[in-house]
Amino acid sequence: MATRITYGVLLTVTAGAWVHVVTAMPGDDMAGMGMVMTPTLADAVAYVVAWAIMMAAMMLPSALPMIGLYAGTRKAGSLVQRTASVALFALTYLGLWAITGVPVYAASVALMAVSAETLAYVVAGVLLVAGLFQLTPLKQVCLRHCRSPLGFLLGHWRSGWTGALGMGWAHAVYCVGCCWGLMVVLVVAGAMGLPWVLLVACAVAAEKLLPRGEWIARLTGVGLMVLGVAVAVRPELATALRSSGVAM
Repeated sequence: MATRITYGVLLTVTAGAWVHVVTAMPGDDMAGMGMVMTPTLADAVAYVVAWAIMMAAMMLPSALPMIGLYAGTRKAGSLVQRTASVALFALTYLGLWAITGVPVYAASVALMAVSAETLAYVVAGVLLVAGLFQLTPLKQVCLRHCRSPLGFLLGHWRSGWTGALGMGWAHAVYCVGCCWGLMVVLVVAGAMGLPWVLLVACAVAAEKLLPRGEWIARLTGVGLMVLGVAVAVRPELATALRSSGVAM
C-alpha cells in the first residue's frame, strides 16, 4: 500500500511539473528562465524555482523505482512517521537538484557576455566533454547505483530521520554525478528549449530504466561527441541547436 501511494503521489507531482514546463515554455520565458541583461536577485530566485520544477519533471520518472522501493521497506513506526520519512527522502533528492540551479543560473548569466563566435566553440567543447564523460568509469559507477535501487538501499541503509535524509542525499549525489553532463548540454547547447528538455529526459530515463542502460549511456556519449565535432567544424550549427531555447 505504501509503495502504491508513493507512486501515485510522485506521478501526480511529475505530471504537474511537466504541465508547467510544457505550458510555460512557448512564451520564451519558462516562469523566470528567460535571461535579462541586468539580472537581479529576484531573477535568480525565479530562475532557480523554475529549474527545480523542470528537474522534478525530468528526474522523478527515473527516481520512482528507488523512492518506491524505499517506501516499501519502511515497516516500522506509524503511518505518519513512514510517510514523513519517504517525503524527506524524496524532498532531499529533489532539493539537491534544485540547488544545482544556482551554478546553472550563474553559467547562463556568463553566457550572455560571450560573443556568438565564441559561444559556438563553447557549445562544441561542452558536447565533447559531456560525450566523453558518458564513456568514463565514473559515469558507470554513478549509473550503476541509479540502476540498482535494491543494491543502493542495501549498501546505504540507515534508519530514522537522519537515515532518510542521508540516503536521499546520497542517491541525489549519485544521480547528479550520473547526469551532470547531459544537464550542461541542456543548458549550453540546447538553451533549455523544450525539444532538448524532452530529449535529455528521455536519455536519462532510458539509461537508468531500460535493459542495457550502460550501453545506452555510451551510445549517447558517442552521439554527443560526433555532434561536438560537427559544431567545431561548422560553428553555425550552434545557433541551430540553441534556436529552440528560451531567450538568453
